[in-house]
Amino acid sequence: MTDVTGASADVLHTLFHSDQGGHEQVVLCQDRASGLKAVIAIHNTALGPALGGTRFYPYATEAEAVADALNLARGMSYKNAMAGLGHGGGKAVIIGDPERDKTEELLLAYGRMVASLGGRYVTACDVGTYVADMDVVARECRWTTGRSPENGGAGDSSVLTAFGVYQGMRASAQHLWGDPSLRGRKVGVAGVGKVGHHLVGHLRDEGAEVVVTDVRADAVQRILDQYTEGVTAVDDTEALIRTEGLDIYAPCALGGALNDDSVAVLAARVVCGAANNQLAHPGVEKDLADRGVLYAPDYVVNAGGVIQVADELHGFDFDRCRAKAAKIFDTTLAIFARAKEDGIPPAAAADRIAEQRMAEARAGGIAH
Repeated sequence: MTDVTGASADVLHTLFHSDQGGHEQVVLCQDRASGLKAVIAIHNTALGPALGGTRFYPYATEAEAVADALNLARGMSYKNAMAGLGHGGGKAVIIGDPERDKTEELLLAYGRMVASLGGRYVTACDVGTYVADMDVVARECRWTTGRSPENGGAGDSSVLTAFGVYQGMRASAQHLWGDPSLRGRKVGVAGVGKVGHHLVGHLRDEGAEVVVTDVRADAVQRILDQYTEGVTAVDDTEALIRTEGLDIYAPCALGGALNDDSVAVLAARVVCGAANNQLAHPGVEKDLADRGVLYAPDYVVNAGGVIQVADELHGFDFDRCRAKAAKIFDTTLAIFARAKEDGIPPAAAADRIAEQRMAEARAGGIAH
């Protein structure tokens, strides 16, 4: 198997001994009647009950599923801490093909598994699960968010995710160029699905020039049909990152967008996008800094979605959520300031701040 660092390791060694471990609880779930096989990983509850989505994915092995759950849960601890939420980090994965294996019975069984944790873990949508699925899970588990408006939820979280990324871009511009305005800046958006589409809207509203690409031609065409001025398209991400005069690169599709090859040819001075896990491996953040590229940590700027689903637990209010997401601007600026002060890349500075918040909460015994 592989652990969360990608190295060969035993899962129990990863959990109890690895620097990437440190999880409080890992639950293996099975319901033979429905075919459910799932892993729920709770990384840290110092700031409050763990919050994170449920991924439904056809993992090659059970060990791969466990490793992914551990990695994703740890990432949620950092994201929730930096977003200022009263939640720790957790994540769940359901092993299987969502197109073939997902049934109402399976989702209800999964809801019972989450409910058995008594509120230590709050679930939501992730890859392979949707708002309608959370409505089903919620029938068995009150610790479910990301539900439909018809069932008391907030619905699609892509609007606030895009808004948060936009605020991260404004903070990056303020730090690098002394002005938060993106008017006249050339921004490349890789991936124009739900989040990327909304992000293009914010950029055009402010007068930025936008270059887009997506593996789906229909997604690109939808953008070009909507914006007849100020938006152009290129064939692929490789062409996008090499675009002459590009100021900001926004990876909004799959993770691992920043690797040795892409960083070496990146034309932009800023990277700020919605994709999770943008750094392909440790050390990429230093490579970016060495090339003079300002990196806005992904888990900081894409936190608008988790801000929304967390707010839903208290009775969703869009304006309240938008105000919280707007603070991503200040948080991003604080990370850049800490990075400069400590002489480290912004990704490392964000980690330090998040770890400090969790440690202080644990030491102070915050009640939750």
